[in-house]
Amino acid sequence: MSGDGEEELDAFVALHGAALRASRVPTRYWESLCRKLRGEIFDAGDYFGIMQVEEVDEEEGGDEEMEEEFKKKPNPGNEPCFKVIVTNENGLQASNPNSVFLIDHAWTYRVDHARQQLLHVPGLLHRMTNLMGIDFHGEIPDEGSIEQVLQEMWKYNQTYQLSQGTAEEKVPVWYIMDEFGSRIQHSDQPSFATAPLFYMPQQIAYTVLWPLRDLETGDEVTRDYAYGEADRLIRKCILLPWLPTEVLDVNCFTPEPSDEHYQAILAENKEKLPIAIKPPVYDKDKVFKVFTDIQQVLNNLTHPRFVFTDEGEADILYNFSHFKDYRKLSEERPEVMLNQFPCENLLTVKDCLASISRRAGGPDGPRWLPRTFNLQTELPQFISCFQQRERRGEDNHWICKPWNLARSLDTHITNNLNNIIRHRESSPKVVCKYIENPVLFHQEDVGMVKFDIRYIVLLRSVKPLKLFTYDVFWLRFSNRPFSLDDLDDYEKHFTVMNYAPGVTLKQVHCEEFIPLFEKQYPEYPWTAVQANIFKAFAELFQVASAKPAPLGICDYPSSRAIYAVDLMLKWDTSRDGKKIMQPQILEVNFNPDCDRACKYHPTFFNDVFSTLFLDETDNCHVTRIV
Repeated sequence: MSGDGEEELDAFVALHGAALRASRVPTRYWESLCRKLRGEIFDAGDYFGIMQVEEVDEEEGGDEEMEEEFKKKPNPGNEPCFKVIVTNENGLQASNPNSVFLIDHAWTYRVDHARQQLLHVPGLLHRMTNLMGIDFHGEIPDEGSIEQVLQEMWKYNQTYQLSQGTAEEKVPVWYIMDEFGSRIQHSDQPSFATAPLFYMPQQIAYTVLWPLRDLETGDEVTRDYAYGEADRLIRKCILLPWLPTEVLDVNCFTPEPSDEHYQAILAENKEKLPIAIKPPVYDKDKVFKVFTDIQQVLNNLTHPRFVFTDEGEADILYNFSHFKDYRKLSEERPEVMLNQFPCENLLTVKDCLASISRRAGGPDGPRWLPRTFNLQTELPQFISCFQQRERRGEDNHWICKPWNLARSLDTHITNNLNNIIRHRESSPKVVCKYIENPVLFHQEDVGMVKFDIRYIVLLRSVKPLKLFTYDVFWLRFSNRPFSLDDLDDYEKHFTVMNYAPGVTLKQVHCEEFIPLFEKQYPEYPWTAVQANIFKAFAELFQVASAKPAPLGICDYPSSRAIYAVDLMLKWDTSRDGKKIMQPQILEVNFNPDCDRACKYHPTFFNDVFSTLFLDETDNCHVTRIV
């Protein structure tokens, strides 16, 4: 290799080495891969060909072995059936450093843009229907063909995620390989491996293809669609989009995870638990020094018993980011109070919220939480539940959510099982039963829309449990009338409008909302509805603090916190057969955005600090619920 070549390879490895190692691309191929990427060399056509496979007619008897092969390797989509074979007369040697190939991507998209791209990108729908074996003869995109592609694409797409950038830029990207890559069939004993590679100099992603053994002319090119998964049941579940099967024999109950599960979460979060300390005692007129990096607090905390200072002098640390080393703080400055509890992620991360909530409602969870499965650890139970509901003719709309992204990012509503199974590959997700019968609110000029409610709750202590709620709550509305269709219509199914560009944000203050709500639902006085909401909050925080850390929120006497709890109301039937409005807790947010609170209620942070740090609630807009 020339000096220039070595430099180029070094630069290539510096940029892409970590990704290639993570994808287990053997180092012997890196030099050739670097050359092919730089020169945009797509030479797979010199080694491989696509072959159309005729279906074996069962009546002809045929070759039984061939029939078995067909059963094992279904085409990802509809007929006709294709496979890729080695056509090079010398075959292919895995030891040859040039035996690595680039596959181009025919379509790259984020799920929420897929429909619009199929509608508006010239030729895209035509290419996708051809690739997936869907009949489409028109020139103008039609809804039926688009819908079919959106259903079928989950058998063809792959995914990757950018590791840097804004929250929006980190939302998983899905792609469909070109006709060659998409024709490579599944095998449990694959002859090749594939991995996506984001090529930095061009800012383009390709798929890298390399052999796992030597192949002769005529041998089939296959890959393992469940690559890296050894557990037989999980493999069966992952492969279900291509190999439909029933897992009804799996019990869909999801008991609370083991203690080790919570220990592992603590270790992963790198959180160090505090030592036991005595609750600090302060003079009753003490003026507290506060350190904060939150602008809303700096601008709005005007209470005379709080003054701002730097971190080293502070009596109270009110941080924007997650605090980790409670041990050091408890040893060196036990009297310093802070706005976080150790292990509060059990509330604020969606899979943990579902786990601890099972303490209140058994394996199905409590009535105030939508039925939730962790797709990483409870996939078979979820599929069993889905298939049982399907058999019983029950509603099967579900919502996939990342464990800890906010603002509805990468959140998808679907009744397509393949879609949900494949979402597991993109980023850690939970899948929750979508509320198909929400309590709606009539908006002038729009009709009956979905709404959700945000309460700010103040956690003063864990033992004893002291929980307050701020007396003002916030409302968010969808912009279009609700119905169980157009599942990718954001303005119909979602209520978070303040981050969506060019979208109307409808605001109604809670004092306006209550009389309008009671006029629409005269049999449901708001005081009774709210009493049920507070009961759900109380139960949630009781189970969250029922076990010692890391199985529950840590009882650290110097901790205080505020959280935003988002919820909806759904129609349900009580145990005595009455129609009721059942609160459904959607999520609990750490350090919520309090901009609206400060804007409309200037004493908001004075009330919060008085309640949490002074134990004075008399003139504050708070209600104690535990």
